[in-house]
Amino acid sequence: MITKDQKDNLFSLVKSLTKSEKRQFKLYVGRLGVNSDSKFLNLFNLLDKAKTYNEALILKSGIVKKQQLANVKAHLYKQILISLKLNPSHQNVRLQIREQLDFASILYHKGLYKQSLKILDKAKELAIINEEKNSAFEIVELEKVIESQYITRSISTRADELAVQAKELSSLNVIASKLSNLSLQLYSTILKTGYIRNEKEANMVINYFNKHVPKVNIEKLGFREKLWLYKANLWQSFLLQDFLSCYKYASKWVDLFYQNPSMINLNPVFFLKGNNYLLEALFFIGNKPKFSEKLSEFEATIQKSDFPEDENVATLVFLYTNFHSINKHFIDGSFEDGLDLIPKIEKALIPFNDRIDPHHKMIFYYKFASLHFGAGNNKACIKYLDKIISNKTLSMREDLLCFSRVLNLVAHYEAGLDYHLETLLRSTYKFLIKMNDLHEVQKEMIKFIRGLQDIYPHDLKHAFRELHKTLKTFEDHPYERRAFLYLDIISWLESKIENKPVGEIIQTKYLAKKSS
Repeated sequence: MITKDQKDNLFSLVKSLTKSEKRQFKLYVGRLGVNSDSKFLNLFNLLDKAKTYNEALILKSGIVKKQQLANVKAHLYKQILISLKLNPSHQNVRLQIREQLDFASILYHKGLYKQSLKILDKAKELAIINEEKNSAFEIVELEKVIESQYITRSISTRADELAVQAKELSSLNVIASKLSNLSLQLYSTILKTGYIRNEKEANMVINYFNKHVPKVNIEKLGFREKLWLYKANLWQSFLLQDFLSCYKYASKWVDLFYQNPSMINLNPVFFLKGNNYLLEALFFIGNKPKFSEKLSEFEATIQKSDFPEDENVATLVFLYTNFHSINKHFIDGSFEDGLDLIPKIEKALIPFNDRIDPHHKMIFYYKFASLHFGAGNNKACIKYLDKIISNKTLSMREDLLCFSRVLNLVAHYEAGLDYHLETLLRSTYKFLIKMNDLHEVQKEMIKFIRGLQDIYPHDLKHAFRELHKTLKTFEDHPYERRAFLYLDIISWLESKIENKPVGEIIQTKYLAKKSS
C-alpha cells in the first residue's frame, strides 16, 4: 500500500511541470512506443487536469485497478524523472560527467578498455575544471580498476600517476566533507534557536567550531573547499552576533563566485545564499549605502540572460530580493515607504505558496508586522503577528517566535487594547519560560507593561524614561542586544518620551550615524 506522502509526491511532481516539460514528457513517451491507452499515460493526463489528489476519483475513472495503482504510480514517477533528465533545461556539467562515467562503465564491462579509458580521461578533466572532485575521485578509482586489467608498457608510471591523483583528490574531499559537516551543524543551530543567548552557549559554539574545523592551507584549497570554509566561519559569526565578521566571510563567499564566474551557473543556489547573508550582515551593521550598492549588484547579476532558471532558483530569488527590499526600510526607519511592498509581495507569494516553507513565510509575516508597527498601524501589526502566534506547527527559529509575542504585547498596548493585556502577559511569560528564552530585556518589558495599569497618565513619561534608562544598559551587551535586532524597543521608548513617530526617531539616529 502506497503512503499518502508518496501519493502526494507524484501529484506534486506532475503539478510542478512546466508546459514545455509536459510536452517533452509526451514526446518521450511517444518515442517509447507507448500507445495512447497506456495506464501510466492516462494516469498522467488525469493528474495533470486534477485540482487535488483524489484516489477514489482515479479508481472510479477505470484507468487502473486498485491492486495495480501503486505499481502504475511508481512507473509514472520514474518515467517523468527520466524525461526531465533528458530535458535540455536540466542538463548541466554534473549530469554530463555522470553520463560519461556510465558510458565508460558499459564499455569496460564489454572489454573495450581503451575506449573506456579515453572517455574517463575527458570526464575527469571536465570534473576537475568544474570542482566536481567527488566525481573525479570516482573516475580515478575506475581508471585504476581498468589499468589493472589493461596492461600497457607505461603501467608503472601510470599506476604512480593515478595513485598520487587519488590521494590528492581524497585529501581534498575529506577537507570538504569535514567543513561541510561543520557548516551544516552550525546552520541547523541557527535555524533551531537563532543567536546564542548566553556565555555558556557562546563557549559551546566556539569550542565546537575549534574542535571540528580542519587545519588547512588556504593557498592549496580549491573553489569548493574555500566555499565551505567561508560558510562555516560565517555561521559561527552569525551565531555569535559578530556582524562585522559575518560581513567579512559573506564578502569572501560572494567574491569567490565573481572570481570564478562559471561557478555561478553551476552553483546558483550557493551564489544566491551568499548574497543573502552578505546583505543580512550589512543590514545588521546598518550600512545603507553599501547595502544598496550590493543589492543593486546582486539584482543586476540575477537579471542577466545567462543566469540559470529553474523553480528552486526562482523561489530563492523571490525570497531574497523581497526580504532585502523590506530590510532597506528598517535601516533608516522609512516604514511608511515600505508599506507599499506588502500587498505586492502578498500577491506575488501566491504562485510560490507550495514552494516556500512555513519558516520563510513566518519571516515575511514578522517583517510585515514590524513595518506596520514602525508606521504606527498597530492593529495591522497584530493581524500579521497572529498568523505566527496561532500557528502551532512551527518549530524553527525559536527566537523569532519569542519576539513575535513581545512585539504583540507592545502593539496591543499601543493600539489601546488593554482588555487583552493581562491574558497576553500570562501567555507570553509562560511561552518564554517554556522556550528558556526569558532575557533581562524581555523581563523588564513584561514587568513594565504589567505595571502600566497602575500608573497615572501624568506619570507615564517618567515610567518610559526609567525603562529607557534600564534598557540602554543592555544595548551593547553581547547576549542581550539581540532583543534589539528584532524589535527596536529603545527607539520606541524614545518616540513615547519625545512624542514623535518611531520612524522619525530611527531616521534621525541613522542620519546622525551616517554623518559621523
